[in-house]
Amino acid sequence: MSAAETTTAKVPPTRQSPPLGTGAAVPPKPGRRPTSGGAGVPWLLLAPCLLVLLLVLGYPLVRLVTLSFQKFGQPQLWGFEDPESVGFGNFSKVLGDSEFWTVVARTVVFAVSAVVLTMVIGMLIALLLQRVSGWVKVLINIALVASWGMPIIVATAIFKWLFDADYGVLNWLLSRLPGVDMVGHNWFASGPQGLAVIILLVVWGAVPFVVITLSAGLTQVPKELEEAARLDGAGAWGVFRCVTLPILKPIIVMLTTLSVIWDMGVFPQVFVMRNGHPEAEFQLLTTYSYDRAFVVNDYGTGAAIALVTVILLLAVVAVYMRQMLKIGEVE
Repeated sequence: MSAAETTTAKVPPTRQSPPLGTGAAVPPKPGRRPTSGGAGVPWLLLAPCLLVLLLVLGYPLVRLVTLSFQKFGQPQLWGFEDPESVGFGNFSKVLGDSEFWTVVARTVVFAVSAVVLTMVIGMLIALLLQRVSGWVKVLINIALVASWGMPIIVATAIFKWLFDADYGVLNWLLSRLPGVDMVGHNWFASGPQGLAVIILLVVWGAVPFVVITLSAGLTQVPKELEEAARLDGAGAWGVFRCVTLPILKPIIVMLTTLSVIWDMGVFPQVFVMRNGHPEAEFQLLTTYSYDRAFVVNDYGTGAAIALVTVILLLAVVAVYMRQMLKIGEVE
């Protein structure tokens, strides 16, 4: 045997890929062993939270649905009479009442106005924070967090003082302007003016959350895309519309949906601002439901109004989920 043949015989055979079309199986690559438990682990971890939500929200929601189909007043509350099932009678009474639809329209206008102002002001402040120095940004963030953390009752009391007819600071400042006399002006003499004040209160409390969230989103906008848009001749508005806005769209959709839900559920601001007795022109769906249940003592009708409000909010959530699914499909 020659030396070349001896050397060749000692070389171990190497693994080669099977020829194409032979159908030979390729041995699997070594990988991490699959974790035991599979899909049940996430549900196990979520179980405590889901249990708490079921206890806190489940029973009140079931009780609300039950009351909405019953005649339930003071006699039933104190046990003198048994609750009487009325089927859809409460809903028929509510949906056939013109006052209810007036309240619905007022609530929608109130929520839309508050959401638009919140998103516009929040976006402007968030964009401003990207262009100021570090210490100014810190001061603005401190002011935002302080206003965000202020209790609603305290903020409402401050706004009542600011817009007070006799001792309000705003009337005093406006009266200092040439030709303006606002001394003794009552901002709550009419519904539109009073609701405008309450909208400002709601916006003041909601803007900090929007600003902080949008500021975090703006940090994820690639600077290279903005520079490329400027080199192509786009101005500040063009860069914002074509680059910044599309990237922030998921965050904007989320914030808008949450703002609609929160602003349609406004209660303490109206209730405290009107000293616990909102007049007819200040009634929103939440206060209207409260009045029917605890002032008129018609708990069945109040529950029906509250359930209609929940259904309206679920429609908003459905629109939000649809938009998020569309964004996910595009990505």
